[in-house]
Amino acid sequence: MNSTRKIAVITGVIFIIATVAVFVADALTPALTGTDYLTQFSAQPNQVAAGALFYLIAAFASAGIAIALYPVLKERNAGLALGSVVFRALEAVFYIVGVVSLLSLLTLGPQFTRAGAADRTSLLAIGNLLVSVHDHAALVAVFAFCLGAFMYYYLFFQSRLIPRWLSGFGIVAIILMMAACVLALFSGNRITSYIPLAAPIAVQEMVLAVWLIVKGFNPSVIASKSGKTETNELLSAA
Repeated sequence: MNSTRKIAVITGVIFIIATVAVFVADALTPALTGTDYLTQFSAQPNQVAAGALFYLIAAFASAGIAIALYPVLKERNAGLALGSVVFRALEAVFYIVGVVSLLSLLTLGPQFTRAGAADRTSLLAIGNLLVSVHDHAALVAVFAFCLGAFMYYYLFFQSRLIPRWLSGFGIVAIILMMAACVLALFSGNRITSYIPLAAPIAVQEMVLAVWLIVKGFNPSVIASKSGKTETNELLSAA
């Protein structure tokens, strides 16, 4: 029970770290729009580097959520628990690809500001390509997030480890987020263009984080599972 309580608290804290890190990184990173974004990157190297650092923190925290939950969820369904780890790890990988693109823009920015008019066209084309890689990596990362998160929200709902109103809202929020991904994929817009569809999962994860820290997992469900495990062990020994 003590171990399970620690897992709940750690998971809640990681949820908060991941969300806060993303918001801080977004605030620090200059907009990747317009014709002067390379100039902005060149003028604010430390700010961009700090933003990249917070994106990395968010990426590792995203994978950490599923890893932290795995010991509890594998007792309910090992396949789905492992699947959530795999997809959230893939999410982290693609976020890191996006960070590499940002750091590449940071290198390209000073070259762009020092270049003559003839060279700026080609450097801007390279910059636009890096922005495209960043945006597409982010979209794939969110797809992976949706799949991984859906797996553990389904297990939460099925097992009643957390209240069903909370896990049920999580499933609905994930479906809305997936709809935003599909719209972004076919429209060519950035995933950030669909804030109304993405907002519910952001709220859900903060509510879940607080719930896990304050309440933890349903003790009766944990106790019931522990009792079944001990009975099976005794039967096997006999």
